[in-house]
Amino acid sequence: ANKWIKNMERENNVQVIKLTDGDYLRTLENAIQFGLPVLLENVKEELDPSLEPLLLKQLFKSGGVMCIKLGESIIEFHDNFRFYVTTSLRNPHYLPETAVKVTLLNFMITLDGLSDQLLGVVVAEERPDLEAQRQKLVVESADNKKRLKDIEDRILHTLSSSEGNILDDTAGIETLKEAKIVSDEITEKQVVAEATQIEIDAAREGYKPCGAYNSVLFFTIRDLANIDPMYQYSLSWFIGLFVRSIHASAEEDEDDEPAEEQGDETKEVDLGERLKIIANHFTYSLYQNVCRSLFEKDKLLFSFLLCTRIMTSEGRLPMEEFNFFLTGGVGTDAKSVPQPKDEEWISAKMWGEVTRLANTCDVFANLPDDIAQDVSAWRAIYDATQPQEATYPGDYGTQPTAFQKLLVMRCLRPDKVTPAVNDFVDTTQGRRFIEPPPFDLQGSYNESNATTPLLFILSAGSDPTAALLKFADEAGKGSDIGVISMGQGQGPKAAVLIEEGRETGKWVLLQNCHLAPSWMPSLEKICEGINGENTDEQFRLWLTSAPSPAFPVSILQNGVKMTNEPPRGLRANMRRSFQLEPIADEEFFEGCNKPEVFKKLCFGLAFCHGFVQERRAFGPIGWNIPYGFDDGDLKISVRQLQMYVNENEATPFEALKYATGECNYGGRVTDDKDRRLLNTLLRKVYQPAALKKGFRLSESGTYVIPEEGSHESYLDYIASLPILPLPEAFGLHANADITKDLGQTALMTSTLIKAGAAGAGGGGGTQEELVAKITKDIIDRLPPNFDIEAVQRKFPVRYEESMNTVLAQEMLRYNRLLSIIRESLLQLQKAIAGLSVMSAELEKVFNAFAIGQVPAMWMGKSFPSLKPLGSYIEDLLDRLNLFDDWYKNGQPSIFWISGFFFTPSFTTAALQNFARGNNYAIDTVGFEMEMMEMDPGLYTTPPDTGIYVHGLFMEGCAWDKDKKMLCESRPKVLYDPGPCVFLKPVLLTDIKEYPHYSCPVYRTAERRGVLATTGHSTNFLMMMKMPTDVDPDHWAMRGVAMLCSLKD
Repeated sequence: ANKWIKNMERENNVQVIKLTDGDYLRTLENAIQFGLPVLLENVKEELDPSLEPLLLKQLFKSGGVMCIKLGESIIEFHDNFRFYVTTSLRNPHYLPETAVKVTLLNFMITLDGLSDQLLGVVVAEERPDLEAQRQKLVVESADNKKRLKDIEDRILHTLSSSEGNILDDTAGIETLKEAKIVSDEITEKQVVAEATQIEIDAAREGYKPCGAYNSVLFFTIRDLANIDPMYQYSLSWFIGLFVRSIHASAEEDEDDEPAEEQGDETKEVDLGERLKIIANHFTYSLYQNVCRSLFEKDKLLFSFLLCTRIMTSEGRLPMEEFNFFLTGGVGTDAKSVPQPKDEEWISAKMWGEVTRLANTCDVFANLPDDIAQDVSAWRAIYDATQPQEATYPGDYGTQPTAFQKLLVMRCLRPDKVTPAVNDFVDTTQGRRFIEPPPFDLQGSYNESNATTPLLFILSAGSDPTAALLKFADEAGKGSDIGVISMGQGQGPKAAVLIEEGRETGKWVLLQNCHLAPSWMPSLEKICEGINGENTDEQFRLWLTSAPSPAFPVSILQNGVKMTNEPPRGLRANMRRSFQLEPIADEEFFEGCNKPEVFKKLCFGLAFCHGFVQERRAFGPIGWNIPYGFDDGDLKISVRQLQMYVNENEATPFEALKYATGECNYGGRVTDDKDRRLLNTLLRKVYQPAALKKGFRLSESGTYVIPEEGSHESYLDYIASLPILPLPEAFGLHANADITKDLGQTALMTSTLIKAGAAGAGGGGGTQEELVAKITKDIIDRLPPNFDIEAVQRKFPVRYEESMNTVLAQEMLRYNRLLSIIRESLLQLQKAIAGLSVMSAELEKVFNAFAIGQVPAMWMGKSFPSLKPLGSYIEDLLDRLNLFDDWYKNGQPSIFWISGFFFTPSFTTAALQNFARGNNYAIDTVGFEMEMMEMDPGLYTTPPDTGIYVHGLFMEGCAWDKDKKMLCESRPKVLYDPGPCVFLKPVLLTDIKEYPHYSCPVYRTAERRGVLATTGHSTNFLMMMKMPTDVDPDHWAMRGVAMLCSLKD
C-alpha cells in the first residue's frame, strides 16, 4: 500500500511521515496549507489524539477561508490536501470510534493477487521480451482510453456550447472531424493491442502454475507469525529470494546439460520441466532461509506445513483428512462398531478415533471391523518399538496414501506421530527437508549488506556473542566491533555507536534488545534512516533479542534472522558445561588444593546442571514449572564449590547443598514439590559416597563419576556417553519417554492449529453445520440449574453437619458455570442462524468448537480440566449427576473426589465435623490415610467418622493391590487407577508414622497452578501418604503424583 500511494501521488509531491518523527506535525501543517498529499506510515491500533480534528474534518470559516485547528495553531485548509494512513500490523483491530473517522481498506495481498504478481515476476525473469511488451501495452491502452475520454469530453463541450445550427459552426465541425480521425486511429490501435494481448496471455498462461504454487509458499511463511512474533517475513524479501532462485536454478540447469546437447540446434526447453526446476529450487531455498530463523521445535513443523500446504493446493490432500490429523475427527460421526472386549491396549479414546476415521476416509471404511477381526496383527503395530516403520496388515500396507498412514498412527500410537511426520516429509518432499541447515554465520553474513540488520533470536541457554566475536576476528573486524547490552538508559549510547559505525564502517552489536522495549521505535527509525548513500558498505548492525511482541516488525521482515540453540541431550549439555568458563579454564580446573574432591564433585555438578535442564523436556512429570536454569547458575555453583573445598578441611556437603539447592538453582524454584526434587538430586550427588570409585549417577550405572584426571579425560568420558539419554538417567520410568513424545505430538498439533491450518478451506458451510450440530447436542443434554432453595430446605445449615453447606456451595458454583455455557450456546445458535450478530467472544467459542476444544469463555468459570470438548461435557454431566444423586438420595457412602468444584471445602468439612463432634480446635486435627480396595462398589455404608473417597489416578508408578503399596508402572501404561482411600480425621498427635512417600494430589495432569485468593492452589490439593517399601526419594525422582482427572 505504501508503494502504491507513493507512486500514485509522486507527481503531487507526497509527504511521508511517521508518528515517531519529531517534526511530523510541522510537516502535516505545511501540507494542509499547500494542498500536498500526506502518507502517515506504520501506525499502531491507537491513533495520536492530535490527529482528531483532521480525522473529524473540524473545518470552520475564518476571514472567508476554510481553516482547521491542529494542536495550538490555526491553519488554512487547502482543498487539494489528501491524507493516507497505513499500518503494518498483520491483523489490527480498530475500535468503532476509529473506524467511523476513516475509510478502512484491507490492502493485505490475496492468494490470487499474489499468484498474478509472482506470474509477472517469473515471466519478467524468464521472458523479459514478453513482460516488456505487456507493460508497454498496458500503458498504451490506458493512454488511448484517456485520449478517447478527452475526445468525448471535447465533442460534448462543442455540442453544448454551439449556438444556432451546428452545421454553420465551422470550428465545431473541424473539432468533430478531427475527433473522428483520432477516434478511428485509436480504435485500430486497440484492435491490434487486443490481438497482441491475447498472444501474450497465451504465452503467460504456460507460466501460471508457477505463480500459483509460489503464492502458496508465501502464505505458508506468513502464517508462521501466529506461532511466534519473531517469525515475520516481508513480501519484498520473498520476491527478492524468488528472483535470485530463478537465476540460480537457470545456472544449475545449464551446468547440468550435457555438452553434446548444447550444439548448434538449441534444444527447445520443455516449459513444464523448467517450471518444476524453478519450483524445486525455490522451495528448498525458502526452506533453508526460513529454517535459519526458526527454533529447533518448529523446524520439522515448518517442513510439514510446507508439504501439506503444497499437497492441498494441488488437490492431493483433502481438507477433512488434514483436519482429522489436527483434531482426531471432532464432529465426525463415528462408525457403529463395538469395541473389542478384553483388549486392554485398545482404549476408548483410540477406538473413538478409529471409528471416526472410518467415516473420514473411504480407504478406512472397514478399519474398525478389520481391527476387531484380526486383533493380534494390529496389536503387533501397537507394541512395535518403531511402529512408524512397520507395515500395516492386509491392504492397509499398500492402499492408503502416505498421509493416510499418518492418520492411523495418530489413532494407534499418538506418541510416535513426530517420527512418522519426519518420515512422511522425507518420502514426499525429500530427505533434505528434514535436515535443517547447520548454524552458518558466514552464510548469513553473505546474505546481508550495510542496510540489512542481522538478528539473533535468543532461546534459553543460548548466547551467540562468543561465536560472533570469533567471526569478527576472522573477518578482520575484531577491533572494529562495538558492543552494548541494552537496558534502561542504554538507548542513546547505542544510537551514538550506530551513527559512528555507519560513518566509519565498524560493526555494532546490541545485545538483549527485548530488555529495551520502549527504545524499539527509535531503533526502527534509525534502521529506516540507514541507506546506501549515507553508510559505509563495511558497516553491519548485529542485534540479539528473545522473542518479544515489542520488536519492530520492519526489522524482522527485512533483516537476516538466525537462531542458535544449545544442543539437546544430557551428553551435549555436559560437554557444553565443560567447555564453558570457568570449568574450561585450565588454571581454575587444576587450581584446587584438593583436586580429586573438587573434580569429582564438579563432574557431579555438571551432571546435575544437565539433569535439571534436560528434565524439562518431560513436561509436568519432569518439573511442575519449566524453570529457565542457565549457565549463570552453574558458574556461581562451580566457583562456590571450589571455594568451599579449598577453605574447609572436611568437605562441607550440607553447606554445598544449601548454597546450590536453596540459593543458586533453588532461587528460581517457586514450587515446593520441585524444590523437593532439586534437593533430592543434590543429596544424591553431594554426599561422601560420591568421592568413592565408580559412584553411580543413574540406577543402571550408565552414568558414573570418572576417576580424577585432566580436563581432556573428562571430555573423553563424556563423549562415551549415549547421545540420547534414557529416562532412567533422570530417575524417571521408561514410560516417561511416551509422556514426552505425547507432549511433542500435542505441541505439534496445537501449533499447527495456531498457524491457521485448521478449518482453512474446510468449507464455511460444512463448518457451520458441524458447530450448529455440536451446539444443539450440548443444549439438549444440559440439565436445568439446581434449585438451591429446595436443596437448602432439605439440607439446612447445621452446626454438626458441614457437608450440607458444601453441597449448596458446590451446586451454586456449578449453576454459575451452567448459566454461562447455556447462554453462550443459545447466542451461538442464533448467530449461526443469522438471527443475531456473531460477536468476537462468540467467534472464539465457534472456533474452539470447530477444533473440538473447550472455549476460553467457559474455562474462566470452570473447574480445571485438560479434556477436549466431548470428554469435558461427559465429565461435567457426571459431576452434575453426583450432586443430583446426593440431593435426591442423601449423602453418598463413598465420594467421587474428582467431582468437586472446590475440593478443599469438602475435605475441610470432614475435619470440621470431627472437630465439632469432639470439641477439638480445627487446627489440631488432620487426616490419617488408609488405603483400601480398588472397587468403590464394596463400600455401601459410610464410616462413623471421616470419608471414603475414590476416583484418583497414579502417574509415574502403579498400585500393588495385594501388598497395598506403590510399585513400578507397567510398560506403556501411563496412568493407573488408584485405590479407594479412607480419610480418617484424628488429632495430629495421634497420627501413626509408617514408611511412606508423601504423594502430591493434583486436579489435572498439568500439575502447575496459581494461588487463588483463598490461599489454595488452583491445582494442588493435598499430600497423600502412600505406603512404600523403597526409599521415598526414588518416587520423588520418578515424579510420582496422584491426579483427579486425566486429559481424555
